Amino acid sequence: LMKHFYSSSVSEDLGCRRGEFSRKHYGSVELLISSDADGAIQRAGRFRVENGSSGENTDSTPGTWHRTDVHLENPEYHTRWYFKYFLGKVHQNYIGTDAEKNPFFLSVVLSDQNNQRIPQYHSILWRKTGTQKICLPYSPTKTLSVKSILSAMSLDKFEKSPREIFHPEIQKDLLVLEEQEGSVNFKFGVLYAKDGQLTDDEMFSNETGSESFQRFLHLLGDTITLKGWSGYRGGLDTKNDTTGTCSIYTVFQGHEIMFHVSTMLPYSRENKQQVERKRHIGNDIVTIIFQEGEESSPAFKPSMIRSHFTHIFALVRYNKQNDSYRLKIFSEESVPLFGPPLPSPPVFTNHQEFRDFVLVKLINGEKATLETPTFSQKRQRTLDMLIRSLYQDMMPDLHRVNNMLNRRSFSDVLPESPKSTRKKEEARQAEFVRLGQALKLKTTVKGDTTANLATTSFCKKEPWESQSFCSNFPHEVVCADSWGQSLLVSTDAGILLIDDGQPSVQVFDKTLQIKQMNVLEALDLLIARTDKGKDSRILVFRLSAVQKDVETKKIIRSKYDCRENKLERTKGCHLYAINTHHGSELRIVVAIRNKLLLVTKKYNSHNTLTSTSLLSSPESPVEEFQYIREICLSDPPVVMTLVDGPTGDSDNMICVAYRHQFDLVNESTGESYRLHHVETNRVNFVAAIDVYEDGEAGLLLCYNYTCQYRKIYPFSGGSPLVQPSAYDFHFSWNQVPYAVVCAFPYVLAFTTDSIEIRLVVNGNLVHTAVVPELQLVASRSDIYFKATAAVSGSSDSSSKEMGSKSSPQTPTAYEKPEFPLPSLEGEVPCKNLYKIPLSNLVGRSIERPLKSPLAPKVITTTTSSGITSLPVMHSLSLSRMEIKEIASRTRKELLGLLDEPITKTESAPKLKKVTRRQSDPKQGAVRSSSSDRIISSSFEGYSERCHPSTSSDPDTLANREESSPSSYPLQLISLCDEDIIDLK
Repeated sequence: LMKHFYSSSVSEDLGCRRGEFSRKHYGSVELLISSDADGAIQRAGRFRVENGSSGENTDSTPGTWHRTDVHLENPEYHTRWYFKYFLGKVHQNYIGTDAEKNPFFLSVVLSDQNNQRIPQYHSILWRKTGTQKICLPYSPTKTLSVKSILSAMSLDKFEKSPREIFHPEIQKDLLVLEEQEGSVNFKFGVLYAKDGQLTDDEMFSNETGSESFQRFLHLLGDTITLKGWSGYRGGLDTKNDTTGTCSIYTVFQGHEIMFHVSTMLPYSRENKQQVERKRHIGNDIVTIIFQEGEESSPAFKPSMIRSHFTHIFALVRYNKQNDSYRLKIFSEESVPLFGPPLPSPPVFTNHQEFRDFVLVKLINGEKATLETPTFSQKRQRTLDMLIRSLYQDMMPDLHRVNNMLNRRSFSDVLPESPKSTRKKEEARQAEFVRLGQALKLKTTVKGDTTANLATTSFCKKEPWESQSFCSNFPHEVVCADSWGQSLLVSTDAGILLIDDGQPSVQVFDKTLQIKQMNVLEALDLLIARTDKGKDSRILVFRLSAVQKDVETKKIIRSKYDCRENKLERTKGCHLYAINTHHGSELRIVVAIRNKLLLVTKKYNSHNTLTSTSLLSSPESPVEEFQYIREICLSDPPVVMTLVDGPTGDSDNMICVAYRHQFDLVNESTGESYRLHHVETNRVNFVAAIDVYEDGEAGLLLCYNYTCQYRKIYPFSGGSPLVQPSAYDFHFSWNQVPYAVVCAFPYVLAFTTDSIEIRLVVNGNLVHTAVVPELQLVASRSDIYFKATAAVSGSSDSSSKEMGSKSSPQTPTAYEKPEFPLPSLEGEVPCKNLYKIPLSNLVGRSIERPLKSPLAPKVITTTTSSGITSLPVMHSLSLSRMEIKEIASRTRKELLGLLDEPITKTESAPKLKKVTRRQSDPKQGAVRSSSSDRIISSSFEGYSERCHPSTSSDPDTLANREESSPSSYPLQLISLCDEDIIDLK
């Protein structure tokens, strides 16, 4: 058993999370040159070419890798805040000028429009450089001022203090400002190229396409008649057929897309350059090139197309032999990285998956192109002009507004209004809301906003969806770390070992207060920082000794039983850090005020840990650690992270955060180097995460709302190169996080009531999940958190809610957000522990480094071929009593549907193993996989009840969403108290 426990290293899990961070997945920049038939160079350009990463693991067997990162980046239903949260609601708008006399606008709303109905302040700052959005928690006892909001946005000095705007017409102007972020609908060019065609004149002169090209167009969208078309037209003529009679159109995740197909645009025999076709396709930011011919034939190059506007080319080839599509992406050098990265090889046999991948890639590509200097500078000039013009129009009106209204503080408006102006205020707000809702309806009818996207989330399981790990957890969590599939938790009641579906086991009593811990299975170590202040110490334990105490239930250790586990010289420590990739040694840096203590533990990597070596080792591993040196800093560190050097010999670094800066400290010499200086008055340091890109170290520096990525180059002359580079980037969170977790390709920010999920490679937003009373518990392997509700993959507002609040109406009374009712006196909300599996986030199956100490046996299922599947992973989204009721209610019905009997075999504690004989294919089939076991049956009545229609039609999905909960697809439920049967 012990031999199996330590056969895998912690760094293997971390390698899946961090080792994959590589820009090579997103292509490399090449100089592409096109020439004519005589070999003369015509044009040249630098493009980033994506052809699938050759460095990706090609040894993985089919089924062990699945893509998780195919997402729309910065989706409009998460970024178009003014349309979603403000328009048609009672909110406040302010106008002012900063210290440089540049005008700005501020919009603030108190809203509970999210899936958990949690009230939050949403704020938008409109400036010429762009918009800045932040979300602040609501507190009924704490007032919030305009200056405090602007201070959170790093705007502290004003030439003119902000003043409130009461005119309802301001909503129309602010909506125009938000629309400058880019269109929600897209137009893409589609150019057909025959085999051997090497110039754009030849490609644009093709009158018709091949049969495979027609099938590709049918895959992209529907053929529509342009004359009389009332939807998004993408610049095509819908009245006089001057741009052709038909086109290809589709709606994807709420976005309308019109394709400018070369063979459908007007053709002229006299005009060899086909100017009419080039006028549309040449002015598209993104163009798809469908090229006929074999792979060996001359390939397309972007330099063949004469266009200064097109920045992205998607080269598509069709292979008739295996009915597959191959994809290649060319992006102009200035376009920022965008996902999803192409698979290796970039061949798609599933046509629907190919369509989804291409559309997501092209939409993300056009959004990324708008951030290039060519477009961003134009957008900034336009935004500056609109803001200055609006400022000049609004300022005269503000002087005529009643002085009593201008003296109101921010906190006076939303909860309550002055009594003397109640009637006047209600009338103003009623007109304000009526005009806002009319604008919202008009914008929706015009198609200038995305359609209802809530329905799309029901068709796809998102990787960040959480699973229930422990229900009704009554204790306060201080810290925790994963131990195999279990969780070692420090609570107010002591140190507990928790496993899914099993009672917790106490490991240490409450006299031992652990504030920070690391479980290192491969090294048979538990490292912990205990107590606080002068009594704080670093303790080290052997996991095997702790395991033995748990199994034998011999003793529950107390603080006084741990005297021999204290590391010397660590008294009074307030922080420690360990190296995450411990190759030949474990390094611990302990912070004692402004002093850093470096401690190492040597071990022989070739001498694997076995049960014999563990039994012969002393119970306390203190003697195996050795003190190396002491390093003095100018201030006590708040955040500390160890960074591995490229050689590990005198080039390891320590990243520390204190005062207003991040510094790098050389472990060998103690010299410090400035990494980043924070230019704000108040700094809230969050984390410094070591991310290794192609073997070279980088750091994600997180503070306040900001996250900076800094590449750390190898040492040159004894000092690291930390000067700014082209690889550095930064992004802003929408809320101030208290913890940040990297799980490539994602980086997750945890706040008091939400999880914000972005991509590591560019910082683009993917999803925001509102989670009430959220507390991150552990994140070394799987991510564990404590909350009163789980994380779902659905949008954060339901279609019913959006539909009901989109119709214009005049409120009869003062409109307020509907806040949750307060709890009854003495009633404490139920908190649960949830888990987000790391394998779901990184997209590959991960072998656990340690079995659960509480579950010595693993439940497996045997397929008809005799092959044993992977261990069962239980996903309990209901309480144990509810599952038991479901089991007893459905067991007889399920067993009655199977012709073949179900035979019980030997069972493990708490769980029972079930094997099923192969059923008749006509009566049903049983499938077994690593993640679930699905019983399918040919009985239509039962299938109809368990599996509602899976139609992808938007109307069908919308109707299903508004129907009763019984019409939703059932989630997988693991029935543990009876025979294990997974339902879908």
